[in-house]
Amino acid sequence: MFMLIKNGNIVSDGWKTLTLAEGDTPQNVRLPVGPVLVPLSVWQARRAELIYREHEHGWPLGIWLAAEQGPEAIEHDIDDFTVIGVEFDKYTDGKGYATARLLRERYGYKGELRAIGDVPRDRVSYQHQVGLDAFAVRANQKPGAVLSGLFDFNDAKQPNLQLAAAS
Repeated sequence: MFMLIKNGNIVSDGWKTLTLAEGDTPQNVRLPVGPVLVPLSVWQARRAELIYREHEHGWPLGIWLAAEQGPEAIEHDIDDFTVIGVEFDKYTDGKGYATARLLRERYGYKGELRAIGDVPRDRVSYQHQVGLDAFAVRANQKPGAVLSGLFDFNDAKQPNLQLAAAS
């Protein structure tokens, strides 16, 4: 099981993050049992089925937005999700920061907001500053080292963070 930093603690991640493998489509990908984070394309293709699963079995539902996807794609559905994941790709221009801030401030999302993808120790405090409260730790990372990054925030760097989030 993968580890998760949530509210400043290292915990086991009970959620499955669904990705599409080669040959899968949003319509035919097999949904795992239990709490699942689905990509936006699966949510758009199978919304009614996913809501039914949640109500019928009590399995919490989450969604993850790819680095290039903005929160406006789910603005009318935000209340359907227990967790929203925001992908951080090490090659992006910081859109994940803006997405997280918009989800919290413009769209009023109150649930778990999770950073997925590239979550290095040196960016965790910045991610936390824009509203992320959970951080998926990859298998090749040490959870304690990533967690310590929450306490590295340097006030001198804050203006750069706000500029990146505003773009």
